[in-house]
Amino acid sequence: MTSHVTLYTDGACSGNPGPGGWACVLLYNELKRRISGYEKHTTNNKMELMGVIMGLESLTRPMPVLIITDSQYVKNAFTAGWLENWQKNGWKTKSGDPVKNQDLWLKLCLLQRKHNLSWQWVKGHSGNKYNDMCDELARNAIENKNGIDEKF
Repeated sequence: MTSHVTLYTDGACSGNPGPGGWACVLLYNELKRRISGYEKHTTNNKMELMGVIMGLESLTRPMPVLIITDSQYVKNAFTAGWLENWQKNGWKTKSGDPVKNQDLWLKLCLLQRKHNLSWQWVKGHSGNKYNDMCDELARNAIENKNGIDEKF
């Protein structure tokens, strides 16, 4: 039995901005669940964030979670101190611009307090079974203009 949930995530956007999809795959012992969603007008970074948020929000209780993502943007915000710096600077980037998707970052900060998160980066489109599955689910959400929530 594992002592943590493994959460794979990905986001996709056609046009950036444009139609977008996000996806996540959750693995916990023998349980496997995949979830995806669609937004009519969005950005790739927002979809990357949504995959993580929706995966974490689907958990019914606080858990240690290993998040595996191909998004350096999301991973580095947590592991390279970006979030702390943005907050210290009044939610402004190093160059003084407002941080985009602040509402989603705030949600993720709350979810981080609830769950014990660890992060792992994986190269996208590199043959990682579940990362590739997330990419396909996110792209299908765009194509079909809807998402899924199912055990597999």
